[in-house]
Amino acid sequence: MPIAEDPEPRPSEGGEGGSDPSGAGGKDPFADLVLDDEFVKGAAVKEQSGRTRMLAAQWKHTPPVDPGGRRSVDDGPAAPKRRFGRKPKLQVVDPWGNPRPPKRRGGLEWRTPLFVALTVAVLLAALNIDGLRNWYHGTGTGSSAHTPVPTVAPETAKPTTAPPKVDADQPTVDHPWAGSPAEGWPNGADAFVLPEAKATGVFSTEQVTAQLQLVKDYLTAANLDPQVIAGGRPEAALALLDRAERDQAAAALATPSKENDPTNWFSRFDPREAVQVGGVVKVQGRISFEGDGDKGVLVHTDFSYVYAVRPGPDAAKRAMSPAPSAGGPKPTKPAAPQTQDPAARPVGLVVPAADVAGDTWTTRTVVRRVENFRFYDPARYQVNPKKIAFGEGGGSDSANSACDVYDGFYHPQFAQFEPVQQDSPGSRPTGPATDPYDRSKDLVPTDQCGTVSRN
Repeated sequence: MPIAEDPEPRPSEGGEGGSDPSGAGGKDPFADLVLDDEFVKGAAVKEQSGRTRMLAAQWKHTPPVDPGGRRSVDDGPAAPKRRFGRKPKLQVVDPWGNPRPPKRRGGLEWRTPLFVALTVAVLLAALNIDGLRNWYHGTGTGSSAHTPVPTVAPETAKPTTAPPKVDADQPTVDHPWAGSPAEGWPNGADAFVLPEAKATGVFSTEQVTAQLQLVKDYLTAANLDPQVIAGGRPEAALALLDRAERDQAAAALATPSKENDPTNWFSRFDPREAVQVGGVVKVQGRISFEGDGDKGVLVHTDFSYVYAVRPGPDAAKRAMSPAPSAGGPKPTKPAAPQTQDPAARPVGLVVPAADVAGDTWTTRTVVRRVENFRFYDPARYQVNPKKIAFGEGGGSDSANSACDVYDGFYHPQFAQFEPVQQDSPGSRPTGPATDPYDRSKDLVPTDQCGTVSRN
């Protein structure tokens, strides 16, 4: 390697001018020195600093770990990127360069959302105690699960046995048919299946068809009209009656009494005490017809109507202070005491007329009507052939209605007010327990106030 010459000659120690500083006759001792690669590699190593020695000693036992994201020129070429497969896991280090232990799967991070969910569930349950209680009774924890009731077609003949037993669930606004065999019965007028018409007496097949349809219209207006069920005047049903029957029914509506009770014709509830749940009435029964022996037509009907109702705004007050009427007990059967916890609705609670909770306890009133309708020969009798006249026989009976009230309405009892009703004045059930859903037996009116085996 070439050496740059000094710009000026160096003075010697013993004389002037450019004498040789080494005393060797003026020759430069570094003139023949060549700084090649061999000379550089053979040079002495510089002493390391104290921090370098400390880090070297530490890394001898604990090698440093790259936290990722930084590469030096000594790292060599970068590893090829993976196109398929899982990415290699990066080891995490703390701020001092020490590796952190990997997090175990299923650690504590899942507990926070679980605690939040449990807290929300407890708060919702506290705000809806009744719903929690009913949920408990409706699950396998509190009782057997609800078994759906099979669908039953309208009757074509008199049944031979009572409907089978079903789970004794407490009915609510959301589930008004729970615990009732009527859950599988036809809805409303679907149960009014008309028999095939044929010429009878002086009436042709077309006339008998019209008479059967007239009876169906009357049954619908008298027992299924929501306005009538809510205590309204049954104008549509009255319009279908002949004059004598219409006058008698109108007189009963105007001045109801034990001897002339409007509920013998029409299904009505006092809306201050009982409000229909939904717009469905469960119905089961049959229609038949025959000649009346006097060249006329006699239509027989036998139907049971099941009404689901909830407490009205004055239900609790009326339960504490019923208004019995004179004349003895009414031949109806109130519901048997319920076994559910009466704390589901506090005694004395006034339930609003609207906007009630879906878990509000409800009840059912079962009405059975056996009615005969006669269409006289218009050539022999002064009748309107397009109106309805009542024939002899028949009757009606109601289950779960007060025995001693004759104001033209049904008065059901609610399980949540049972403690109050037990201490209230009025007649007590004295007759035998009967099954209001059993249609295999004939309807026999009685003056006894009994109980029902199921509601």
